[in-house]
This record gives sequence, C-alpha cells and structure tokens, in this order.
Amino acid sequence: MNSEKTARSPAIEDHGVIGDLHTVALVATNGMIDWLCFPNFDSPSVFAALLDPKKGGHFCICPEQQEGQKEAVHKQFYWPETNVLVTRFYNSDGVGELIDFMPMTPKGHEPVRKLVRLIRVVRGKMTFTLDCLPAFNYARDTHEAQAVEGGVSFVSEGLSLMLSSEVKLEADADGQRATAVFTLDEGESAVFSLSEGKPESCAGRVLDKEHADRLFRSTVDYWRHWLSHCTYKGRWREMVQRSALALKLMTFEPSGAIVAAPTCSLPETPGGSRNWDYRFVWIRDAAFTVYGLLRIGFSEEAGAFMRWLEQRISKLGPNEPLPLMFALDGGQVPEEQELEHLSGYQGARPVRIGNGAAHSHLQLDIYGELMDAVYLYNKHGAPISYDFWNHLRRLINWLCDNWQQKDESIWEVRGGRQNFVYSKMMCWVAFDRAIRLADKRSFPADRTRWREARDAIFEEIMQKGWCQERGAFKLSYESDALDAANLIMPLVFFLSPVDPRMLSTLEATRKAPKDGGLASDGLVFRYDVERTEDGLSGEEGTFNLCTFWLVEAMTRASVSRPDMLDEARLVFERMLGYANHLGLYAEQIGFEGEALGNFPQAFTHLSLISSAYNLNRYLGDKD
Repeated sequence: MNSEKTARSPAIEDHGVIGDLHTVALVATNGMIDWLCFPNFDSPSVFAALLDPKKGGHFCICPEQQEGQKEAVHKQFYWPETNVLVTRFYNSDGVGELIDFMPMTPKGHEPVRKLVRLIRVVRGKMTFTLDCLPAFNYARDTHEAQAVEGGVSFVSEGLSLMLSSEVKLEADADGQRATAVFTLDEGESAVFSLSEGKPESCAGRVLDKEHADRLFRSTVDYWRHWLSHCTYKGRWREMVQRSALALKLMTFEPSGAIVAAPTCSLPETPGGSRNWDYRFVWIRDAAFTVYGLLRIGFSEEAGAFMRWLEQRISKLGPNEPLPLMFALDGGQVPEEQELEHLSGYQGARPVRIGNGAAHSHLQLDIYGELMDAVYLYNKHGAPISYDFWNHLRRLINWLCDNWQQKDESIWEVRGGRQNFVYSKMMCWVAFDRAIRLADKRSFPADRTRWREARDAIFEEIMQKGWCQERGAFKLSYESDALDAANLIMPLVFFLSPVDPRMLSTLEATRKAPKDGGLASDGLVFRYDVERTEDGLSGEEGTFNLCTFWLVEAMTRASVSRPDMLDEARLVFERMLGYANHLGLYAEQIGFEGEALGNFPQAFTHLSLISSAYNLNRYLGDKD
C-alpha cells in the first residue's frame, strides 16, 4: 500500500462531515478521514492530514489499486435526512460503499462515543486497503501502535484509542499505524470502530455486522426524528434541511454551546496567512445561529443555548464587558499559538490554534446580536426569566457607558480599532431590543437612558456613517470604504429596506470591485482588502454570509422595487450552485469557485436558512 498516496490532502470542498454533537470528523471523497479532534470540538486533533498530509495523521479505507487499473471513481452522499455519510467506490472489480457515522443515542442514554466505518461490496468483488495513522495532540505527541486481540491500540501520553474489527489488523514495524488488506465478495461487509479505551478492552469493542446495523439504524432514526421538527416546507427544502443538519452538528450537546465551525486554520487566502481557529463559541455566530434555527422550528436548541448563555453572563463582574467568545466549557479561549511543525492546508501558514481576538479585541456589535437573539427567543421560544433579564440589563447599562468606543467589529480586523458603522448600528439594535423586551414583559429598566443612547447612535450614524460622495454607508467614520456588513441594516430594522439611502447602498455594493463595489457575479466580498487596513496580507474570496445578506436585503427592497425580487432569486440560486456535492459550505468562495476558510461554516448555513425563508415568503409561498 502506498501510504504517501493515501495521505494526500483533498480540497476543502471534497469533504463530508459526520458527528455526535461532541465533535466531528471530515471524510474526504477518497475515503480518508483527515480531520478529527477527540473527544470534543476544541480538543487536540487526532487526524489532521488536512493541515499536513505527511505529519497530520489520517484514517483511510479505499479500494486497492492494481497495477494498470484505473483509479476508482468516488461519489459521496448523505443517507437521506441524516448526517450518515456514504462514500461509494466504482472500479472494474465492482461497486463498494463506505458508510461513516458517529452513533447517536436517544436522550437519557449514555452516549456511544465512537466512530463507525462500515464497508461493503454491493456488486462484484473488491479488495480494500486500510491505513490508520493517528497523530495525537496536533502531531506533537508520540504514540505506540500495538496489535491486540480485536484490533490495534494507539497509546499516547494524553489519549488512548482503539481500532476494533473482526478483520485482522496489523501494527507496522515502527509501531505507528494500523494496516489491513482484505477482500469482500458481493453482499459481504466489514466493520471498523474507533473509540477511546485501554488496549485490554479492545476485544470487547469489536462490532459484528448485526450490532453495527443496529447502531446505524438508531442513528438514522435519531437524525430523521430531529429533522422532522423542521417547519420549512418551501422551495428549497432540501438545502435548508441540509443546512439545519450541519448547524446541529456544530452544537455541543452537553451544554448547548454552538461552535462557529469545527475546524481550524483552513485558509481564507489560498496559500496565505488568514488562518484562524473557529472551534469556539462566538456570541455573534451563536446568536445568529439561534435566529436561524428558530426560523424553522428548532426552539429546543435555541433554549439550550440561552441557558448556557445565561450561565456565562451571570458570572461576569458588575462592570465586566461581555467576552466575544468562550471555550466549550464556558471558560476562556486558549491563547493563540502557531504550530510551526505543520505545513498548513496546501502550504497556507501559519497553522493557528487558539484565538488571539478573544484576549485583545473589543467587539461592540456582539451586544446587538445577543439582544436580538434573546428578543426573538422570548417571542418565539420561551419567555426569559427575571434573573436572566437582570444580567442582560447590567450589560445594557455597561453599553450605555461604552458604545462610543472604537472597536475591531465583526470582521475582527488586526489593523487597529475604528468607529465601525456596523458596530454602532448593532449597539443601536442592542438598545432597541432591550427597550422592546422591557416593554413587552414590563421589566424594570432605565428606559429613558436607553432611549437617549439609541437615538444618539442613530443620528450619529446618519451624520458620520453616510458617505455622500459614494452614495452609501461606509466601513467606519474614519474610512469611506464599503462594508458588506451594512447590508444587514434593513434585516434588523435599522432602516426601511426601501429607504433611499439603503437602496443607494445596495446599488453601490452590487457594483464590481473595479467600479468601487463589492460584488462579483452577484457574490459579495465583505470589504475591499486593497482599500481596508485590516492588518493582514493577501486577498480573500467572496464572503458567503454577505452574499446571503444581499439576497435578503434585495428581497425586502422588492416591496417597491419588484425587479429586485427576481435578482435576489437569481443570486440565491447562483449561490446554491457553489455548495459542495453535499450541500455544504465553507466561509468563502475563491476565484476558481473553490471553498475557502473553515468548514462547514455556521455563518453561511444560518444565513442560507434565513434568506431561503424570506425569499420563499416574498415569492408567495407562506409555508
């Protein structure tokens, strides 16, 4: 078996994702798992060939390629309405199917923490190779692979895993990897499971075909039962459901926390340095996710996150600002580190873990996203408690004293703080939603002070955030560059969608970059990197979230501009064409149509849901 060939790094978009609401694994179309952190999203990686094909570690099952034989054709799809992934192989010997999943169990049952890989031949007779080479702790810890009864154990200083199977597995002479070559006839199958445990327990973890089938069926039932609560029945049901399933995979079931993405350091610039760790709970991203899930009936997830959020806020000091992100356990996000020993995805370095923005950035926009999510949850989920209100009231009072500060805003620029229009607008949202919530629930509040702050922000944005020369709202008071984040103004009811200034901003944004705009064939850049000092080098792709915001802004503007509804649908349909083969998205789309940034990205999928919901409604379907 050619291990170098097995360890090559597929493209970001050539992956599916499976998970168990604690962590996820990325499975490439060639049968290789090249990303898995265990036991949780933010744990150190076990497989990270995606970030370094030689050192990162991988787990591959694929057809053996005989000399002179063409490489197998790969196809990948999800078992309908689930997060169970099927990778199909076609070659001259027959057709094989690799079914990957992490078992899901009903509430009240102990989670089955393992990764199951079931390979079967549906036509002909095929020989397969297996190569499992973990690289613990981001390939920093050594380990020993040992053949034991029932499989191979991998023992490192901080974690021990077992690869169990009825198939005979061997440990290589260097004690690093597990390998196997096995042949299956039509109708035959083999099962492999990877789980935590000591070497002596490996034999007890072996799954026979019957047990594996029960786990498969229960996992399929779990996902279908969960998805049955989706209330969206509109034109793009399949894509909305896939986005919902992707968002569910990014929830951490033990606490209700929601990660921004399950990967780290996948580049926003091909071969560049815009590489960040997204395996944490951004208040902004999670709040938007709550909104997206509420839109289509998933109030339970929204409630779990609200309870998690209340616990975090309750522990803040009297004058302590809201952190912009948390670790999964509610603690502080680790300091940013650069892993110099890893080559990076397609050479994009540095590889980063942890996130420096958590420790040095001020992002005032998060108060608006937080209060909007709480307001919507109180309206569509369940009424919030008085104690939760008191915690929120304390934050709003802090914002009264601090909204005039400069910050790094939504894009977390590293070029210095500015008076970003988006941040000021979201401060307005924070005060507006707090006032509405206080009035709706008759909560005690300093309404006069909050209204004064809200109105002062509005007038300041109109005076300092509007660029008459460009006919658009600008990036910041200090810069007349455009910012696609301002497309959210009508979505949060800051401005009417048909306000002349909003329509003018839409037209300015929709121009091509060469004409001063931010759009490329309808797809939207978040800002012009050549005109914006963000403290980083390199170009970016179009930002998926911003494109879906454009769709929503045009959809809402169609009440007086009917032509914009057709254009909004065209842009939306165009964006659907940039999803990968499974309907999944990363953060950005590159110049060659490739996926860029961490994958899958919660921001993208939640904004797809929102724009599909509203576009469908404006087109005349109320479902």
